[in-house]
Amino acid sequence: MPWRVAENCCVMYLLRHGATANNLADPPILQGGGENPSLSDEGRRQSASAAALLASRPISAAYASPMQRAVETAQIVVGERPISIGTVAALTEIDVGQWEGRSWREISQTEPEAYQRLMADPAENGYRGGESLRQLHQRVAPALESLLEQHLGEEIVVAAHNVVNRVFVAHLLGLPLSKARTLSQDNGCVNVVRLRDGEPKLLTMNAAFHLFQ
Repeated sequence: MPWRVAENCCVMYLLRHGATANNLADPPILQGGGENPSLSDEGRRQSASAAALLASRPISAAYASPMQRAVETAQIVVGERPISIGTVAALTEIDVGQWEGRSWREISQTEPEAYQRLMADPAENGYRGGESLRQLHQRVAPALESLLEQHLGEEIVVAAHNVVNRVFVAHLLGLPLSKARTLSQDNGCVNVVRLRDGEPKLLTMNAAFHLFQ
């Protein structure tokens, strides 16, 4: 008999979406809340690998950021289950402002002072014309914790984004938000979060072994 969560618990499988062409570019291209590409072929493969990993789990609900790459990932993971994908605007990727569609390499060369400020403390110093990690945290943490609370006794899937996930993982680990950029979130990875008796806990971070084929 498969393991089931207790009635006072919720288990969330929090994914980073599969790769887009921007993610696979060399160097990678920033895509925040302003760019809305579909998954690449590799991104669809990654999402299918995550689906295979979770195929035996009794998932009862699924959510995604409204961005196409996250919705497509959730759809692939849900597969043939009779579940509709709920979109949560608060999970949209961070607003990278005037750095949308550019690479870190170019930004560091053309705007070194703004780049260094963000790297020194991204919690307080945001993307130029966009959000800081603290601003992102203010919308992401309540949204994800609300989903956990809504689904006691259930297992759910949420497909979100690199910086969104990093901020929430840092929150769960009690790390300063300024350290969130040091946390890895591979495309197609799975984080396992459990809410028990009102307390959220990170059980697994950046599981990616299913991607190595």
